[in-house]
Amino acid sequence: AFFSLLNVERLQGLKGLITAGESAIMGKTKEYLKYGTFYNAYGPTETSICATVHKLEKGSDLASSTIPIGQPIANTQIYILDENKHLVPAGVSGEMYISGAGLAQGYLNNPELTAEKFVDNPFIPGTKMYRTGDLGKWLADGTIEYLGRIDHQVKIRGHRIELGEIDSQVLSYSDAIKHAVTDVKDHEGDKS
Repeated sequence: AFFSLLNVERLQGLKGLITAGESAIMGKTKEYLKYGTFYNAYGPTETSICATVHKLEKGSDLASSTIPIGQPIANTQIYILDENKHLVPAGVSGEMYISGAGLAQGYLNNPELTAEKFVDNPFIPGTKMYRTGDLGKWLADGTIEYLGRIDHQVKIRGHRIELGEIDSQVLSYSDAIKHAVTDVKDHEGDKS
């Protein structure tokens, strides 16, 4: 969100720029690549913010409509699994799970949510992995493409928002309100 507000021409002196927290903005990224190297980072708070990075060298040509979130950083593993928790092949979407040195131990004073989200890692016995709720797929070049959420959580200006919680609050105001639907609107890259 902050990157979208910047005048990219004023960033000419930066050799590299890292963005994270939300999907990379294609237009601004293309603009910046004239001046420096761009890093698209991905990772939820539960994995110390950064779990993957994709590097685009200065002058790179962006031919696709999305920017991959890259590959796992050192000491981090990413698994893309189907609904039965089986690994999916490249090109097939599934839920992303993260494990490794940056993984949190769980949620403070919330054992139920911890048990739901921090599950045993069948690929490295004795370790945990985090269910991100994010969809992704491995691309042929070994990078990951982010595909969205499996639930109704959205990110606006880097903040996680559960749309269902907003619906519940609206419904709690009055018995006269029977139904509520919350949606995200995007106007020129600015979500509300």
